[in-house]
Formats: sequence, structure tokens, C-alpha cells
Amino acid sequence: MTKVKLTHDHARDLLRGMIRIRRFEEKCYELYTQEKIRGFLHLYDGEEAVAVGIAAALEPRDRVVSTYREHGHALARGISMASALAEMYGKATGCAGGRGGSMHLFDAETNLYGGNAIVGGGLPLAVGLGLGDHMQGEDRVTACFFGDGALAEGEFHEAMNLAALWRLPVLFVLENNLYAMGTAVARVQANSDFVPRAASYGMPAESVDGNDVVSVEAAARRLVEAIRAGGGPQFLECRTYRTRPHSMFDAEKYRDKAEMAEWRKRSPITRFQSWLLENNLLHQDEVDAIEVEVEAQLKEAVAACEQAPWEPVEDLTRHVVAETRPALPAPAAPTSPVESTYRDCCRAALIEALLRDDRVFMMGEDIGAYGGCYAVSMGLLAEFGPDRIRDTPLSESGFTGAGIGAALVGMRPIVEIMTVNFSLLALDQILNTAATIRHMSGGQFGVPLVIRMATGAGRQLAAQHSHSLDAFFAHIPGLRVVAPATLEDARGMVATALQEPDPVIILEHVMLYNMTGKIPSNAGAVDIDRAVIRRPGRHVTLIAWSYSLWKALEAAETLAKEGIEAEVIDLRSLRPLDEETIMASVRRTGRAIVVDEGWRTGSLSAEIAARLQEACFFYLDAPVGRVCSAEVPIPYPKHLETAALPQAADIVAAVKAVPGIAT
Repeated sequence: MTKVKLTHDHARDLLRGMIRIRRFEEKCYELYTQEKIRGFLHLYDGEEAVAVGIAAALEPRDRVVSTYREHGHALARGISMASALAEMYGKATGCAGGRGGSMHLFDAETNLYGGNAIVGGGLPLAVGLGLGDHMQGEDRVTACFFGDGALAEGEFHEAMNLAALWRLPVLFVLENNLYAMGTAVARVQANSDFVPRAASYGMPAESVDGNDVVSVEAAARRLVEAIRAGGGPQFLECRTYRTRPHSMFDAEKYRDKAEMAEWRKRSPITRFQSWLLENNLLHQDEVDAIEVEVEAQLKEAVAACEQAPWEPVEDLTRHVVAETRPALPAPAAPTSPVESTYRDCCRAALIEALLRDDRVFMMGEDIGAYGGCYAVSMGLLAEFGPDRIRDTPLSESGFTGAGIGAALVGMRPIVEIMTVNFSLLALDQILNTAATIRHMSGGQFGVPLVIRMATGAGRQLAAQHSHSLDAFFAHIPGLRVVAPATLEDARGMVATALQEPDPVIILEHVMLYNMTGKIPSNAGAVDIDRAVIRRPGRHVTLIAWSYSLWKALEAAETLAKEGIEAEVIDLRSLRPLDEETIMASVRRTGRAIVVDEGWRTGSLSAEIAARLQEACFFYLDAPVGRVCSAEVPIPYPKHLETAALPQAADIVAAVKAVPGIAT
């Protein structure tokens, strides 16, 4: 059984660590009342033994994923008071440059991968960090802190299952403080015995008194040793109590005062300090010296924060995406074209990526033995093996978050979400982590992740499998979103996306997979920022992307027979939009129609039309027109599905309705 070597110096360090956290939190409380710290503030008072005990069992090389109540974890991990406090002020000298604030303390130097304001949101991220280390043969452990409220979230179960399935080096640390905000565990959990819940995943799990720092450290050391020995993930419940409100907005009407008073008597600092003094392991003058030392650190930190600069407003848009990106390789001389399909081009791109870079791997539902829902990954499992072609459970949030974590530690994951509808189950990880972590960390962490998903309608899959959510993903800063419509783009965009330092979403339309054509056998990377003119014209600009591009080209052929020359732009990149190409075309033609398979209300076509009105108003000879899907859930019957979606005839009619169009 692992024991803690409680030398004089170690005992003093444990006590100092807890006092340091407590005094820091008390100062934060005071500064909040002075409006120096704003927003949400979740104090860690009463739980100090967990952070300090776990930190004592970790090595500097290990990683930590935290929750929104992470000040204690950050300080125990080694972040300076000045750096943490400046972050809470929102100052440029904060550990994340002031962009994360109280709930999002990041520090690459100490391997702190941030607090997470989404309950349970850090669990899949921790799995991904462990996965990346496991695949690279790194001897690291990821400690993941979360509260009892997270056990009701689906991400908890998805993360636990993946970690156990792949035997990943993750220590799951449950800080059971009996309340999720104002909701008592006893009122919302059918079974509040959490250890068997973790153990049900085949994971070693145990519980410890979270207010006893020595017990926490002993348990953590034992579990960390087991992880390093190849024992897979471990689960540790630390039974503790927060003696402050949930946040500074909390009136605390849900807790009994007698209960709080009883728990305050069990304060981890009071218990440990009293025990040390009673057993002559520490003397009062040493305790007094610690208090003086911590007070001096706090005073210095506050003074530094008061003088620290704010980040200039001119830097507002920094750290949304990487400031530098790799250049596209020079294209090779094209070889003789070969017959191919869009599906085969997607597969060829994946094979090339897997062969070119050992860091590249794929994961998603049914991509292995089944070959992918749309057969894109057929045969890849046999060629590259289950380590790089990872079949996952039905857990979109879990494996997408795992992809994010693996990307953070140097891997190049390709996550396949079977259909865009299922991406909504992973939206927390895409929106709240992948798209924001560079910004919240002040540029310390980036997510070089590729997410592929099938999208669109036309196969009679009815309402729940026929969405076009292009506009939603294009709305999110921090993402790059592309929609390949041609064979060259289906093949080349994957290669380019895998070189990007930020997350890229690739939307593959279901109606394109069977499309055939000729393509050079050595076709390579393509620009994912630029639109392309697929057909020149002079009377009207048709702006389309994905499968709608081909309908626009068909419409242009029909219009040409009537003397109307339509210029057809393949938008390709939905975020960022290539305004230069679009605006230049519309300034030449004076008219524009946007073709969008999404619903008209709130669509990407509305955004493009608005930008055209802003930038080309004096060049327009007519209002910008739009051809969109009908405002109905996509129907199942073929004739109704066809009527609901933009068709070439609808585009022709819209062009002919433009005032002053050539006839």
C-alpha cells in the first residue's frame, strides 16, 4: 500500500499549499466586493486538500484538466498568485492574457489545460490528452477534476467508457462537495454511491476523505503509480464540501446553516494544522511564518495587478485563429487524369494523409470494420490497423472531445461524425472547446483538428437526416468551414486542412459521393480560403457551394441558351468567406443570386446578401436574390423533398425575375 513520506518539509509544503489557496480565495472574495473581479467567481474554500493532495502525486510532465472552480488546482499546480489574480482581473499579464478570466485559467508551462465552464465538458478533453500521450508513447498522466454534478451529464459516461475501452492514462478526480450549484446530490441522483458507477466501466475506483490531505495524496499516488504501470484509467472520489456559496451570485438558501457549520469544523486546513502541532511535527512559529509568507505574496500580487496593463483594444481579434499558417505546397505537374468518384477522392485523401504523417489517425462511428456509413473509409482498417482507424461508441461528444485533446498534444486527428445531424450531440465540444480554447488561453493552445461530416438532403432520409447546418458552423469564430463540391476539392481540402493549426470542419454532401469524373492521379492540396469562378459570365453572379454548385451550373447552361451569361462562383470556404472574389464578380455583373440549401431564415445566403449590400450597393442594378429551401422540415416523399430543395429551375426563375436582366 502506498504511503506518504510525511517528512517535516513535505508536511510544511502541504500545509503551505492549502493556506496559500485559502488566503488567495479570501482575497478574491474581497476584491470581488470591490468590483476588481467581475463575472462569475466560484471559490474553492473547504476543498483545498483535494487540489494539494492530487498535485503532490503528479509530476511536472503530467497534465491537468480542471473545472470552473479551478483556482485551487491552478495554484497547487504551480501558477503564481500574480499570474492567476491578473487573469481574474482580466489584465494582459494574466496566465491566459486576461481572455479566460476566473473560470478559464490556462497555463502551458505547468500543463494546465484550463478550467471549463461547461459541467462535465473537460472530461472528453482529458480522454483526448490521454489518448494523444498513449499513441505517442509518452509517460504522462492526465488528472481530470470535476464535480458531482458532472456525473449526471452524458459526457461523463462517454468519457469514462472511452478511457476504459482504450486503457488511457487518465486519473478521474471527483470532487464530491454534495451540491451542484444549489442542487443537492441526494435530491437529483437516484444512487449517490458514485464509486460503483465508475467501477461499472471496468475501471478501478475508490473513495477517500477529501478533507484529509494525507489520505488524498496517498490514494492519488497509488492510483497514479497504477496508471504509469499500464493499469489504465483510475477513478478517485474525494468527499469534501465547499464552505462558500456556489458563486458570488448565490444567496445560499438551499443549505442548512447547521450543516455548513459542521463542515467548517472539518476544514482540511484546521484538521491538518492541528494534527501537525499536536504531534510536534510543526511548530506554531512555522505556521505563523507560512501565513506571513503567503500574505506577502498576496500583497505583491494585488499590487502587480493594480499596475498591470490591459490588453489594447487593437488586439481584440488576436488569438481567434493562429496568426501564422503554413504555405500551400507548390502544385506538381498534373499527371494524366483518371476516372474517379467523389467518394474515392475522399478516401484517397485519407490514405495519403495516413501514409504521409504518423500523427494522423481517424476515429468515429463505424469507420473501421463497417467501412463508414458512406463507405469512405472502406478498407482503411485492414491497411492501417485499429490504432489509427478507431471505431468509437455512439458518443459524438465523447470522441469529438477526445479528438480535441489529442490535437492539443501533437496528434492530427480526423474525426468523422456520421451525419451533420449527429454533430449537434457534439456541439458543446465543437463550440465551447475547439473553437474557443486558442482565444481563452491567450494563444497558448491550438486545436489542429479536422472534423468531417456528411450533410444535406436528396436521398429521402426525412427530416432528421437531411439538415444543412452550414450557416451555424460558419457563424462560429475560431473554426474554418469548407464545403468541397468537386473531385479536386474532395481530395485536396483534407490535405490542406491537416496542415492548419486550427479546427477545420469539412462538409461533404451526401448527393456528391457517387459523382464521377476525371482527376489527375497526383492531385494535391487546394486553397481552403478562396472561392473559385467555375463559369465566367457578365449578366449575373450565381453564388453557390457544395451540391448546389452543380444546380447553379445547370441553371447557367439553361440561361446561356436564352442569352443570359451567368457567372458561377463556387464559394467553397464558408468561414472565412472570400469576399474579394465575390465582390469583384458582383461589381462586374451588377446582379447576384445566392443559392443555399439551408432554410432562408438565418441562412448563410442572408449573410452573403447583407455583405453584398454593404460592399456593393452602388454597383448593384437590382436587389440581391436568394434561392433557398422551403421553410419546412425536409419531407420523406420524393416529390415533396424535391419541391422543398433548391432546383436548377428555381435558380433560372430567380434570375429571370431580376429587374433589368438581359433577355
